Formats: sequence, C-alpha cells, structure tokens
Amino acid sequence: MHKDFILNSHKRCSECGVNGNIAYSNKILIGNELKNKLEENRQFILTAYPFMEHIYNFVKGSHFFAILTEHEGCILNVFGDEKIIEEAYNLKMIPGAYMDEKSIGTNAMSLVLTEKKPIQISGEEHYINAYHKWTCSAAPIKDSTGKIIGILNLTGYCKNVHLHTLGMVVAASYAIEAMLQSTKDNNSLTKAKKHIEQVFDSISAGIITTDLKGDILNVNKTGLDMFGYDEKTMKKFKIWQLLNGYHSIIEAIEKGKKFTDEDVNVKTKKNKLQYNLSVYPVRLTSDIISEYTFVFVDVKRRRKLAGKILSNGAIYTFDKVIGNNDKFLKTIDYSKKIADSSSTILISGESGTGKEVFAQSIHNYSNRKEMPFIAVNCGAIPRTLIESELFGYEEGAFTGAKKGGNLGKFELADGGTIFLDEIGEMPSDMQIKLLRVIEEGIITKIGGRSSLPVDIRIIAATNKNLKSEVDKGNFRKDLFYRLNVLPLLLPPLRERKDDIANLIEYFMKKTCKRLNKREVKITEEYMNALRNYQWPGNIRELENLVELIVNTECLSGIDLSKQSDLADIKLVSLDLNVGDEELSLKEAEKKHITKVLNKYEGNVALSAKALKIGRNTLYRKVKEYNIRF
Repeated sequence: MHKDFILNSHKRCSECGVNGNIAYSNKILIGNELKNKLEENRQFILTAYPFMEHIYNFVKGSHFFAILTEHEGCILNVFGDEKIIEEAYNLKMIPGAYMDEKSIGTNAMSLVLTEKKPIQISGEEHYINAYHKWTCSAAPIKDSTGKIIGILNLTGYCKNVHLHTLGMVVAASYAIEAMLQSTKDNNSLTKAKKHIEQVFDSISAGIITTDLKGDILNVNKTGLDMFGYDEKTMKKFKIWQLLNGYHSIIEAIEKGKKFTDEDVNVKTKKNKLQYNLSVYPVRLTSDIISEYTFVFVDVKRRRKLAGKILSNGAIYTFDKVIGNNDKFLKTIDYSKKIADSSSTILISGESGTGKEVFAQSIHNYSNRKEMPFIAVNCGAIPRTLIESELFGYEEGAFTGAKKGGNLGKFELADGGTIFLDEIGEMPSDMQIKLLRVIEEGIITKIGGRSSLPVDIRIIAATNKNLKSEVDKGNFRKDLFYRLNVLPLLLPPLRERKDDIANLIEYFMKKTCKRLNKREVKITEEYMNALRNYQWPGNIRELENLVELIVNTECLSGIDLSKQSDLADIKLVSLDLNVGDEELSLKEAEKKHITKVLNKYEGNVALSAKALKIGRNTLYRKVKEYNIRF
C-alpha cells in the first residue's frame, strides 16, 4: 500500500473508530426510508441500468458484480454473477447500504467521494478484512456542473481484475453522464414543443381562444370535433359552460401560477367526460392579459405520445427480421398468425435470441400498431420500485411522490401492447397483481381509491424454464397458465447455422456504417468456425463479435473452438494498447485520445463519435491534457 490517499483514508477510518473486522456497513436503509431513497433516484437508476448491464456483459461469467450508488454512497442497484453476488449479499452490500468511509471504511467508492476522481484499489488497500479478496474499480458520475451525483463500481476477485477494468468503468460513467444530460435536454425540448403546439398543432389538439369575459373567440377544427358542435353553436357558449373549474383556473393564472398538463372534466355533446388541458394567457404587457388560449388534448392520445417517448415505440417489424432457416421461418409465420389476437403471449428462448425484436414485430403486425408499445424489463427495476413503475401512483401516495402523481407503464400502454421482459424475475406479490390485470383488465395506482380499466395486449418473455420455476415454487402456477396462452419458443443460434452468414453480413454493414470503418473480409475457413461455434450468447454474442472484428480489423487470435475464448478476447480488446502497464489512468486516457484525434486528422466530431463521448467533453479533455494534434 503505497498510495498516499489510501494511507490518509486508513488514518481517517482509524480516527473515526471504524472496526476493520466488521462485515456490514454501519448505515443501511430499510423499509420506507429505502423506498423513498429509491423513488427519489428512480430516473437515475433507470438511466444507468443499460450501461451497467453493458459493462457487466463484457465480464459476465468472470465473477464480477456492478454497484450503482447515489451522491452520498448509498447503494441503489446491485447485480452480477451468481457466486460473487451471493457473497456480496452475505456482506449486506445491498440497496440501502452506505459505502462511505465512516460506514464501511476505505473502498473504491468511498475514495471517489473524497478524491473526486476514478479509483481502483485491491486487497489490503481496503480497510475492512472482509474486502481483502476483492479489487474494486469505481468512477464518479457527474452532472453538467461537475458535481458528483453518483458512483459506478465494478468489483471482482483480485486475480480477475486488470488495469483496463477501471477504464471500462470510467467509459460507462461518461456514457451515463451524457445520457442524463440528453434526457434533461429532451425534457426541455418537450416543454417547448407543448408551447409551440398552442399555435401550430391544430390537427392533434383542440384550441379555443376566449376574451376575459369567457366568450369564445376562435376554435379550431379539432376543438369542434372534440366537443361535438359546429362553429356557430360553439361560439354561443361561455367557456365555463364547457369546462368545470374554469373560474378557479383563471384565478390561479392571474396570481402568476401555471396551468399545464392537467386532466379536467368537460361537458361535450360527444361521450367524452375528460380531457387534458393547458391554459396560456395572451399578454399585452407583462401585467395586462388580453385573452386566454385553451389547449385540449385527448387523455388517451396523451398517454400514447408519452408511451412513445418513454419506450421509443416499436421499431422492429418482421420485414427486418433476418433468417431463412426453415424452423425460424415457421416461427415467424406462427407469430404473424397470433399477432391480432388479444390473448397473452409468452416468448421463451435463451438470452440473446431476439425476444424483444419478436415482441415489437408482433405489435407492428397487429391491429394495435398505431397505439403504444411499452417495454418493461422486470429484472432491471428494484423490487421496491416495480409497483409504482408498473401501476403509477397518486399525488401524496408516499414521501417524495411528485405533484400530480405519476402514470404507470400499464396506463401508458392503454390501447396498445405492454412487453414484460424477464417475467420470471417478477416478485411474487407483483405476480398476484399482474394476474388481476390479466383477469379483470383493471389497475389500481398506489394511493388510489378507484380502479382504472385498461385495454392492453400483454406479451411476456423469459429465458428461464417457467414450468420448472412453477414446480420449484418460484412462480405462480395460475399466472403461468394465464401468460402461456399463446406460447412462442425462439430457437437458439446454434440451431440456425444456415442463417449465420446472412446475420454477419447484416451486422458488418450496420457496424461499419455506425463506426465509419471499412468492412473486414471473413474467410471461408473462419466462417466455418463461426458456424460450428455453439454461441451461448446467441445473436447478441454474434453482433458483439462482429463489432470486435470491425474495430480490430483482424480475425486472428480468436479460437472459436473454446467456449470461453470470445469472452476472453473481448476483455483484451478493451485494452488501450498503451504499451506500459505503469501508465496512470490519465496518461492512458491522454494517449488514447491523442491516437484517435490523429486517426481522424483532428476532426473533433468524428473523434468524439469514435470515443463515444460528447464534443464538449472531448474539448474539455483536450484542454485538460494540453493535447496538440
């Protein structure tokens, strides 16, 4: 142990009275405190999960586990290989446990909090004895101001960890930062879009303008359709005759408050009782209001749009599914036949066989294709968040609940399809509630007093043998039979060897276009090796291998006769090739950035894309490292 900051940390731990023989953190949240902590960080957890999963996939099977904490070191999410995750749970490295120095002594996450930079420590550099068998690599996740808002950590046994492990964690933390900033920018754009719709969105929203007396001055065609009157009749009404609560709304606006995206009761000629309403004052000056503009949106359409924003909609169709294998073509044909049914579908298949691709394709082939497609990974959402994520909650349902409550995934999917991936990971109490949705077609929000009917097609997916899980008591038998009405089994890639060449061609073109690289010629000998490989990771593994080949522009060094060789070569490919194991992380990063900038002849846009970071981040790094190119 030669690093001064580690010695200083050990000294602080000793002065604080931290016992090196403890096994658990001195501070662990449980019950409502944990629930509130996870709810406060819901968006952070959901944003970070895909990147945690991506980094974990590189080391899967090598006894690693990933941890996400918030800004004080409180664990928000943990997952990894079964053996090591069991050891971590035995040491109560679970959501709610704090990893700061005072709570558990010196570790990579505590040092990130004190040193404000990426850290990797190993063995006895940890303060408590229970962690001496591990190496931890952690990096801060910062907001746009540079403030630490969380930490990403990857832990494994000392013998399995390399210098580049920390590089992977740093890259993932940068990606999370970029996605959080992108989400923030998108939210700002969404708000601006709603204001623009006040004037231009006459097709999708009903727009009514009134004077201060409540007389209707103008109404667009959509507004007439929504209320069911012709223009002449419509203008005979006062606005409060069509809108409940009009006077309280205007009173609030006159006091400087906003009234946007609220569900209101209306009186229409049509069988409509509720619309979503935003009201905007038209001002002559900052103090004088001359008119009001009322923008009405159908509640179901609003949910549909929200669903598309949240899930990016269903983009895959059967036309985009690649395969000529007879068994696979029969699977596609069967999927098309059941697409228009309202019965539940259970898609089974090994990891990486394309279960969500089929779910999206079925949705887009059905009569629900114009309605929302909402995908939910049941294994990615912490147990304490899954109910509010699926069913939503009312305002005031719990501490930290946002004003106006929150729509759940089932409500957003109303009229369309909800895809429940990794259904085998759903907690038993939620299985009961899902069974009720299937049988009765109604949901109840957390804190809600009434039930809400929903019209949803449910497609579930699993890589587990659910029948076996039922026999073990891990999954409800009645729910299994309710989900397995239309079973769909996707064949693994090893049973579709005649499709491998076409898939490689597709992934090669797609990857080369995305990375701006040349295609790599696959020899017949190597292609035969690919056909004979067993592909435990299926299509996802094949796509990752093609990306590796494109990046390295090389086929050599990969022995496909060994089941473990693909995982090994992927780890090697992440090495920055700095040629000196003693280089610090900053020196390695500087060398790699310089190499990429030189490759693209100083083109910052192309270099940032290749490095998978934003241009502003690259400019900051160039300035920080004084890179000349």
